[in-house]
Amino acid sequence: MKKNLLLTILLLLFAMLIVACGGSDSDTEEAAETDSATGSDTASDAGSSEEASGEAVTIRYALWDSAQQPAYEQCATAFTAANPAIIVLVEQAGWDDYWNTIQTGFVSGDAPDVFTDHLAKFPEFAVKEQIVDIQPLVERDGVDTGMYIEGLADLWVRQGKRYGLPKDWDTIAVVYNADMFAAAGIDPAITDTWTWNPQDGGTFEEVVAQLTLDANGNNGLSPDFDKENVVQYGFIHQGAGGFSGQTQWSHFAASNGFIFTDGPWTTHYYYDDPKLAETLDWYVGLIEKGFAPPLADVTSLGSQQLVISGVGAMTTDGSWQIGNYVDNSSFEVGFGLLPIGPDGRKSMFNGLADSIYIGSEHVEEAWQWVKFAASPECANIVGDTGVVFPAIPSGVERTLAVREAAGVDVSAFTEEALDPNGTFLFPITDNGAEISAIMDPTMDSIVLGEADAATALQEANEQVNALFDE
Repeated sequence: MKKNLLLTILLLLFAMLIVACGGSDSDTEEAAETDSATGSDTASDAGSSEEASGEAVTIRYALWDSAQQPAYEQCATAFTAANPAIIVLVEQAGWDDYWNTIQTGFVSGDAPDVFTDHLAKFPEFAVKEQIVDIQPLVERDGVDTGMYIEGLADLWVRQGKRYGLPKDWDTIAVVYNADMFAAAGIDPAITDTWTWNPQDGGTFEEVVAQLTLDANGNNGLSPDFDKENVVQYGFIHQGAGGFSGQTQWSHFAASNGFIFTDGPWTTHYYYDDPKLAETLDWYVGLIEKGFAPPLADVTSLGSQQLVISGVGAMTTDGSWQIGNYVDNSSFEVGFGLLPIGPDGRKSMFNGLADSIYIGSEHVEEAWQWVKFAASPECANIVGDTGVVFPAIPSGVERTLAVREAAGVDVSAFTEEALDPNGTFLFPITDNGAEISAIMDPTMDSIVLGEADAATALQEANEQVNALFDE
């Protein structure tokens, strides 16, 4: 009953949250000018594929998350059982290698038939006509996009064209080492009410300091604390964060009143907002105080590994990483709410979808797989693994059941999603690659302490916004 209520509220929340995404259909004049041949060609290509000889067709399906690979291999098995003429070969590569492979494949003509896409990437692929507009196929087969949590399907629509069907959704929360909390005498309940501000870090920074220990056993609150000889960090940051800071600083900045843009498909960024600069000054300050590791350590060793290996007491990470921490840690892992900032508690909201490579020789078979991978049957299979929150409510319910049965409380992620004012969208605009090329080195220089945040962000923001004038 509690779960059903949660899911009902969740549906209502997302209905309110993604009203801003109506902009994806607002460019009616441009939509009217889209090439109608795209839809008919896609359909005819699909038809020609169906007329193939009857031998089984193998399509390549790529994803970057190794944790999700087993779940989608199960989906692929179920799909082939129902469609014996189509075999799905699941391929996995880490984030950086993954996107390099996709881009190289576009150039060489050897990209996977279907690949997991990201909101930061698909606008560029769509503009370059590297992925298929599946809207004609959605209409042809009568796919009910209303089965997804409200608004998720709209994220993948632009100017009347659709480039994916949603697979999942995610939020950010605090991941902590429960043993270290206990050793420091910290009640995990503090995560329900702790506060943060960019001036002194609030009660959140007090907890971080208390959890930081030097070689002599002094914590960060002690006047004898030696920041040059830290043996346990109170906070493991996730790195510089590039243009979105999704798991790094976005939640702190948003809770301080910062917004990336005015909404999906708008053409102006606000990286020059002083609220972001002061947030990053505080973020870097944790490193300078010895409460968090240098960027070089996080880059070389990995933030998750630093937490799992016991180097640090807590971090901020996405719901898609729940299994990684739970399955690979030798201590009890807890998940807490993000701290409450001057503008409330805020978490970035994101979701993934599968796209079809425009050069696929098997568009119809690829579409059948995309449709199945975004179906209730596959969502339930994925939900039964507990690895992510699927885009379909029944899948979410199964994920919650799996975690509850294992004694793992993941309500921090869902509670943040249920807060009507607690989430903000991943920035969705054109020029994603170019923005990353500007913001990634900028953020690196700030977190490394090589650049003044306000100055660097002002210069970078001018370059970013100039991209939309070209």
